[in-house]
Formats: sequence, C-alpha cells, structure tokens
Amino acid sequence: MLQIQAIRENQEFIIERLKIKNFDARALVEKIINIDVEIRNYKKLLDDNLMEQNRCSKEIGILFKEGKATEAQTLKNSIAALKVAEKNYQNLLTEKEEVLDSTLVLLPNLPHSSVPVGKGADDNEIVYSEGDTNYSEEMVPHWDLVKKYDIIDFELGNKITGAGFPVYKGKGAKIQRALISFFLDSAVEAGYLEIQPPYMVNEDSAYATGQLPDKEGQMYHATLDNLYLIPTAEVPVTNIYRNVILKENAFPIKMCAYSACFRREAGSYGKDVRGLNRLHQFDKVEIVQIAHPSNSYELLEEMKTHSISLIQKLGLPFRVLRLCGGDMSFTSALTYDLEVYAKAQQKWLEVSSVSNFEIYQANRMKLRFKDETGKSQIAHTLNGSALALPRILAAILENYQTQKGIIVPEVLRKYTGFDMISL
Repeated sequence: MLQIQAIRENQEFIIERLKIKNFDARALVEKIINIDVEIRNYKKLLDDNLMEQNRCSKEIGILFKEGKATEAQTLKNSIAALKVAEKNYQNLLTEKEEVLDSTLVLLPNLPHSSVPVGKGADDNEIVYSEGDTNYSEEMVPHWDLVKKYDIIDFELGNKITGAGFPVYKGKGAKIQRALISFFLDSAVEAGYLEIQPPYMVNEDSAYATGQLPDKEGQMYHATLDNLYLIPTAEVPVTNIYRNVILKENAFPIKMCAYSACFRREAGSYGKDVRGLNRLHQFDKVEIVQIAHPSNSYELLEEMKTHSISLIQKLGLPFRVLRLCGGDMSFTSALTYDLEVYAKAQQKWLEVSSVSNFEIYQANRMKLRFKDETGKSQIAHTLNGSALALPRILAAILENYQTQKGIIVPEVLRKYTGFDMISL
C-alpha cells in the first residue's frame, strides 16, 4: 500500500508511473486526495474542539472561585455540547479513515525505474539465457512419460479430488521429496532460516501481503472459519513480521519455507494446463527477505542469483526475464521470472518469480524499524521461488529422457538413492 503522504506530495508522478503498469490512476488518486482533505479537516475540528473544551474547563474553575455559578454552569453546558460534537467528529473521522484505507489498497505498487514498458508477456525483457534448447522428434512430453514409468497419476488425482491434483507414486514421489530437500538445504546453506508455516491464513494475513482484496478469486476459501489456503509460503512467512518494529541491526532477515501451494487458477484452460504445467496444488520452496530500504535491490539480485544456481545445478536450460509493467503483479515494484525449457514441449516454463515489493507489503502489515536516530521507518520485503517443483520436474523428465529411462540429475542422487527412472 502506498503512503498517503507520498501520494499527497507526488500526485502526477504516481499517476505517470502507474501508466507503466497500464493502470489509469488519475480518478483514484484524486479520490484519495479528496478523502485525505476531509480527514485533515475533521482532525482540525477535533483539535479545535479539544482546545475549546480545555479553555472552558479552566474558565469554569476561575468562575467558581469568583462565585459566578450561573456563568460556570453555562460553560458546563457548552462543554457538554462540545463533547457531543467531538463524538460526532470522531465517528466521521473513523468512517473516512476506513474509506481511505479501502481506497488506498486499490492502487498498485509503483514500478521500479528499470521496469520495461509493455502490455503483456511478449514484452518482457530477456536479460540472460543459458543452456541447450535443441529438440529431437523422439522426445516425449512428460505427461506421456509419467504414464510409461507409472510415477504420476493424473486420473487418480482427478478421482480423489479433481483436475489439477496429481498423485505422485514410487520414484515420482521420491524425486519430489529429493527436490524439496535439495532446495531447502541450498537455502539453509545460503543463510536462510528454515520455517515450517501453516498452510492456512486468516484474512489479516492475506490482506497484509496483498492477496486481499486483489486475488480473492485465486484462493481457496474455507468460509466457515474464514481461512484461506495459501497460494505460496510467502504469505504466512512474511506475516511473521506483521505489526513488528525491528531494530536496524536486525537486517537482513532471511527465511525459507517448503509448503504445498493452492491456487484456483480460475479461467485457465487449453494446452498450457496439460500435465504438470498448471496445477491447483503444487509444492514449492520459497525464500523471503525483510530488508533495509538502502540495499533491498542488491538483495534482490542475490536472491535471483540463488534461484539461478539451483537451475544450473540441475543442468536445465533456462532464461531470466525482467517483467514489463503490463505483466507484473499488483504488489511488485520489480520482478524477475526464471523459466526452464522443456524440450519435448518446446516450451519455456516459469519456475520462479523473484520480486522486490519495497514498502508496499510492509506498509500494509505495519512492519517498521527504528533507524539510528530513533525514527520509525518502513522496511522492504522481497520473496522468490527457489524453486517451484512441478515445472522443474516436467523439464527434468523431458530433458533427461533416454531410450533406457530418465536420468536423475546428479545433484539429486544423494536424496533419491537411484540415478535412473526406468521400467
């Protein structure tokens, strides 16, 4: 959530920057400014009212000492009227502040100055690529490979739950566990504290990281208890620091977590959802940092490099994209997407988004720190996938297939205990 002071002082700048995200903010910014004016007017009325009450109270004491009881009673009646007006002003102020908060969250985060202009995925900037993307006609897509080797059963998942909830079996389950362990161990070695978070969050947590009110339709909602299944471990892990005031020497705070992730993916259809390409439940290891504003972009690069190193160790071809304004999330200031190449599909598959949210999430969750002068400032939050499993597994299956079976990447073998998936 953007700060009201920043909007008040930089209206035209904010309107122009949000055009990069293809968002016309003028009407919303003007509405916010008008509400802010009303709030400040009510605060002024309350201050004036309190000053008048204090003046009257002092004068009443003097009048009683002088034996002027009638005049004193008149002022008492005035104070009673002022208290009624004070309550009315306070109610109106509270109402306007609630309207302001519900309006502020409708503004997206400002994109960083390096974000390219563009309307969608085709306009994203390729900043780096590595690896062999050669295709062979003998290559089989992963949804056929998993049937052949009986390691993932999509039809069984459909029977138990529904489409998008696969069942991993035998070596398929083992390689899933191997990937999770490899990703977690790598994060811990890089200095991240491992967290095992809840898989459901309350409304306050979903609001704090920006899932509400922007992404209600993408989350599974347990209505009886008003809890949401997490779309990513970012949500519970970042919320560890909701309503916290940190010391400046606490930075950076680095956390990692494995979780299952749940996404309704409303409106998804067609060939792009085949097999492991798009699921309603999937596994992911997330890295999160709480950072000082002075070096959060250095840490973003560090997080991107960490996620890249995992793909390199798995030996998969990949590329790094800087997302354009039109393809960025509502809450992000700058996002890199990492994609691996699935050779049988001849398709790039996103396996990580690494983002800096600057103060946007922290302002919503009241995450602050005291600087060296004792002044309270808003921290920066960052997160990234390190990594999301299903598409990584799809790429491994397709890229490592041979006539004898599927070779397990060497870095995973100490976890799997086998080096080949075969008949």
